[in-house]
Amino acid sequence: MTPETELEFEELRPLLFSIAYRILGSVSEAEDAVQETWLRLAAAGTQPDSLKAYLSTVVTRISIDVLRSARMRRETYVGPWFPEPLPTDSHGGEREDVYGSPERASELADSVSMAALMLLERLSPLERAVFVLREVFHFGFADIATAVDRSEAACRQLASRARRHMDDGKTRFEADRRKRAELADRFFEALRDGDLDDLRALLAADVETVNDGGGVAGGVGGRFGAEKAARILITAVPPLLAIGARLEQRELNGEPGAILRDADGSVLGTWTLDILDGQIQRIRSVTNPDKLGHLGPVADLKEVLRRRNRHRRER
Repeated sequence: MTPETELEFEELRPLLFSIAYRILGSVSEAEDAVQETWLRLAAAGTQPDSLKAYLSTVVTRISIDVLRSARMRRETYVGPWFPEPLPTDSHGGEREDVYGSPERASELADSVSMAALMLLERLSPLERAVFVLREVFHFGFADIATAVDRSEAACRQLASRARRHMDDGKTRFEADRRKRAELADRFFEALRDGDLDDLRALLAADVETVNDGGGVAGGVGGRFGAEKAARILITAVPPLLAIGARLEQRELNGEPGAILRDADGSVLGTWTLDILDGQIQRIRSVTNPDKLGHLGPVADLKEVLRRRNRHRRER
């Protein structure tokens, strides 16, 4: 492999990761798929005519194979299943400079939202791969056909079917990203201050809270309504902050959110907010420790909660 090929691979790495993550919904599995793609390139011994087309084909096929086995595991998953949270702000993840313009970055951020990735779970592995390559990354059908080893006609049918499924379940969001960020700032400020009234005013009347704890860390949430959800949040979060935990506001999967860290900076969980019509419609959290390692050292949530409860009793 030439130094020029190695350099071109590194330039294409963000694209390969983005394809793999959208197909798999897992940061760790997407990173493994990109690494396996590198190994196959190194073992190929020949220089492909188009490195981008070759690498996209390889990472797509690897991702489809991994997804087929992952879907069996997800069928027995305990509680709600969410994709692994992906930072999409300037701290890492998918960045605007990779895609050339803020408009393109915004389009790609919407395609990687928790809601979009959950919709992709409805598709077969082939439909999912074709949809990602065509609708998200605008690949031509000739390249898609090569990537998934199907005819162009078959790929067009797969794309059409996948698009219908996605359109049928599409979730509406606040289109103005600045307004979403401002409302998120007010939400997290109210949480930090323990302000029940302000928090309640920001939540939709039928707000839903859903947690992916994998059956090992935290509950599953529910549709509690604004009053009860606000009281649960005020009861749970400010006491955590009182023992040194902190909310690190971040954009996760293209949506406003936060990483909750303990006093040592280890990760307790993540939150993302679905916002529409000036209110928070859904709060998605991930506390399954197996889905948080890419964000830093993972805290023992149960131990931190015990410390929180002890502190609350002693007050």
